[in-house]
Amino acid sequence: MDLKNSKDLPIGGYITKPGNSLEFKTGVWRTYKPVFHSEKCVNCGLCTLYCPDDAIIRDENNKVVGINYEYCKGCGICSNVCKVKAITMELEQK
Repeated sequence: MDLKNSKDLPIGGYITKPGNSLEFKTGVWRTYKPVFHSEKCVNCGLCTLYCPDDAIIRDENNKVVGINYEYCKGCGICSNVCKVKAITMELEQK
């Protein structure tokens, strides 16, 4: 699949086809990025549950192992819901 970036979105961000989010690399939109600290993670799954971009990566055993930065917009919800601070927000270096 040929992925598009934010410049390929229609003016006004109008969604022309529901369910097309995987066609767009939206990670370039963020100013802050979540950083996953595996040693602190208790695998409660709150980050996965609340992530609006489905950007939390889980392995075959359903364990959180990272963040998909191609789709993460840096909203910070995952960091806010993480009770053990296994995800922190850092300024994106571009």
